[in-house]
Amino acid sequence: MTESAARQNSHLSAADQPRQRRTSKISESLVRDIVGDIVARDLRPGAMLPSELEMVERFGVGRASVREALRILEVQGLVIIKPGRGGGPMVAATGPHDFARYASLHFQAARATFRELVEARLALEPMMAGLAAARRDPGTVEALEKAVGLTKDAVVSENSDDYIHGATSFHDVVSGVSGNRVLDLVGKSLKIIYADRVVRYVYPPSHRHMVADSHQEIAEAIIKGRARIAEELMREHMIDYTAQLEERFPELFDEVVDWR
Repeated sequence: MTESAARQNSHLSAADQPRQRRTSKISESLVRDIVGDIVARDLRPGAMLPSELEMVERFGVGRASVREALRILEVQGLVIIKPGRGGGPMVAATGPHDFARYASLHFQAARATFRELVEARLALEPMMAGLAAARRDPGTVEALEKAVGLTKDAVVSENSDDYIHGATSFHDVVSGVSGNRVLDLVGKSLKIIYADRVVRYVYPPSHRHMVADSHQEIAEAIIKGRARIAEELMREHMIDYTAQLEERFPELFDEVVDWR
């Protein structure tokens, strides 16, 4: 490449940079508009969104900006691009797994350790148990009783997979009945990252009945509306499990949370 051609390419690259920045800013604004539209229209998973061309006309932007906005939403797990005839952008079924996946990437970049993740759960889960007791609704009793039943059934079967499902489901239910969607999403996401890393570090069968008893006590406190007691019982439960985990696998706590 001649010096003249190199200068020309350098000039074109520099000229393209403002355009790329403009496209990025427009696409980010468009992301907000699309998500705002999904929420305003209460669109459910599987609902089709306007096509690219329709979005170009509706929002008065270029096709490149629309494609970039949809790419951002697809990466974040909020939109699925359905291929083929009759395809296009579609509302995805969002949940804590998507949030957890990208949160873990940020945790890894921040060098956050497993100990810090556990500390965050120790702070959040008692709070959610207290809120669940204070904000009881008709579905709380049934959901908690079912979750406690799963844990008890898993203890009887002595199957580790059943036990993990039953024990973790209880924490999901408590998070859900807390009545706070922000805490619910963050709490479940932390639990997912936590459970993915410690799935092999489960209580031995001889000790699992203690977990079932603890879940029962927490559930009863929530059902009876005893917020302070529910919060304290959940804190004791989490501290006990953390202590046993650290005693058996101390090296785990200094590991950096990694992206899974």
